[in-house]
Amino acid sequence: MSDPADSLVIDFTGGAVAHRMRFGGGRGQALPRAVGMKGGKTPDVVDATAGLGRDAFLLASLGARVTLIERSEVMHAKLAEALETARAAGGEVAGVAARMTLLQGDARDLLAGLSPEVVLVDPMHPPRGNSALVKKEMRLIRQIVGVDSDSAELMRAALNAARNRVVLKWPQKAAPMAGIRAPSHTIAGKSTRYDVFMT
Repeated sequence: MSDPADSLVIDFTGGAVAHRMRFGGGRGQALPRAVGMKGGKTPDVVDATAGLGRDAFLLASLGARVTLIERSEVMHAKLAEALETARAAGGEVAGVAARMTLLQGDARDLLAGLSPEVVLVDPMHPPRGNSALVKKEMRLIRQIVGVDSDSAELMRAALNAARNRVVLKWPQKAAPMAGIRAPSHTIAGKSTRYDVFMT
């Protein structure tokens, strides 16, 4: 059986990531609004569940300094390689990558020491009720990182650590995360929503 890690590619220099950077809609997109990018503000963000690094790259492309935390050694190695490639590519992409700092470890342990302004949490989402096939990429990530059964614990750690807000990226139609207080407000994206918890 092939290793799912062999099939997963993280690339910040082309494809969907580069397209979103150029044509995504800038600060008007749901995620930048959710983290508080308005009125000229550009908060520092900790992405506590880095994954493919796309959300972090988008925020960094809009000027934010972003610290990415990834606990999977496999995903961390892939992110490190992608960031190195982006820095070597020069130009605009290298400038974006320069605002991204990658850490390996469990965000529940690392957040308190970082004193973050904003924390973004995007755990593995609950399985969908319908039978639509989840994108191949997401299936590969699930095989590599597992199911994030401790995401409520991570949210509590984030709420304790964040100086301004915590943003939970969650499926549009999913029930609120159990064991967590109600969000201050919600910003809807296309298939996901951003539950914003002001601290």
